[in-house]
Amino acid sequence: MFIVLRTALKTLLLALFAAPLCIGSGVFAANEPVKVALIEGLSGANANGGEAAYRNFVWAFERANARPGVKSGSQTALQLMRYDSKGQTDEALSALRSAIDDGAQVVLQGNSSAIAAALIDAINKHNERDPARRVLFFNYAAVDPALTNEKCSFWHFRFDAHAEMRMAALMEVAREDKALKSVYLIGQDYSFGQAVLKEARRQLGVQRPDVQIVGEELHPLGRVKDFLPYASKIKASGAQAVVTGNFSNDLTLLIKAAKDVGFEGKFYTFYGNALGAPAAIGDAGIGRVVAVADWMPNVQSGGSEAFYKSFRERYPRPEDDYVHMRMHLMTEALAQALDASKVGVKDMVLVAKELEKVKVSLNGQSGAMRQTDHQFQQNLVIGVMERAGGAGVKFDVEGSGFGFKVVKTIPAAAAELPTSCKMVRPS
Repeated sequence: MFIVLRTALKTLLLALFAAPLCIGSGVFAANEPVKVALIEGLSGANANGGEAAYRNFVWAFERANARPGVKSGSQTALQLMRYDSKGQTDEALSALRSAIDDGAQVVLQGNSSAIAAALIDAINKHNERDPARRVLFFNYAAVDPALTNEKCSFWHFRFDAHAEMRMAALMEVAREDKALKSVYLIGQDYSFGQAVLKEARRQLGVQRPDVQIVGEELHPLGRVKDFLPYASKIKASGAQAVVTGNFSNDLTLLIKAAKDVGFEGKFYTFYGNALGAPAAIGDAGIGRVVAVADWMPNVQSGGSEAFYKSFRERYPRPEDDYVHMRMHLMTEALAQALDASKVGVKDMVLVAKELEKVKVSLNGQSGAMRQTDHQFQQNLVIGVMERAGGAGVKFDVEGSGFGFKVVKTIPAAAAELPTSCKMVRPS
């Protein structure tokens, strides 16, 4: 009898808790915040990347919720919830179910393209099966091109440049390096890493057919503890540069190992400008580590310096120095779309339609969502690692004494690439 009563009470409490959130089909009470679930690896091999993303969103939500309209109740507040996927697909899918049960209407994820692909499939199925609880997926870092091409979804919006866009930007610099004659390609053995190497081969063939690929290798994602054997092969190959999409520990350990074996070539990277990489390579990286990003602290644009200084005031510890403008533009886009879809009505179809045409600007940076495939279009910048304090390097990274000097800015129109997306929109 006790068990029956306890079960009934639990069911009643859950119903009471859920009632204010859902009125009719996909419409939520005006005074309720939109619940946003960060599903990310907050433990495991990429925990530093997950926690860094969480810090960015905490600050972004604080700023979004400080808008006068939120204070007066005329605009929507955002509530951030966090779920640890441990960097595993099964855990991420379990976290998605928990987040939806907890009332999440928006999901944030980025630090794995494999997980992003699984979330897209799961959200597609969920939204078709349960239209009263539809959710949107905001992707800030999963850059497998397929996610806005053959796997594109009405419910998925990507705010980072995908791998082909990033590689094209890197090749703009490689094309100008006339001394470069040989490269080694290395990446993580999953969809994103494979896409990076494939695109590197293609781009080199188009832009630098004179450059020889002297080695190519994929390694397990997040499981290699000793990169010395890989670094030794890179050095032995005679490569003058390494092209890699590695991130987190897979990047920092690779760079450390390359330094230890005496490799003196360049690194063309997607993520060499953060999460321990500059400190790991030290002096050996000056003028040789090249990174592509949507924004860097040393970007010379109106408001950029103030934005970065504000972040560092919010998170003063050097090890917390990881800020990405796109996460903040994404938060602004969400707030704008929620407000444009009419206060108190948070039907996710209406919000998605507003997102499809959103244009945002923040501290001198701007971007716009492409309706065709939900790929955000923004400037890309290329930076080269230099000692902080030199020309164009006012700020270092993570207290390392090294920062990135922006050597090329690629306008959004030039960074844009075609898509093969065939978007299916709800009727």
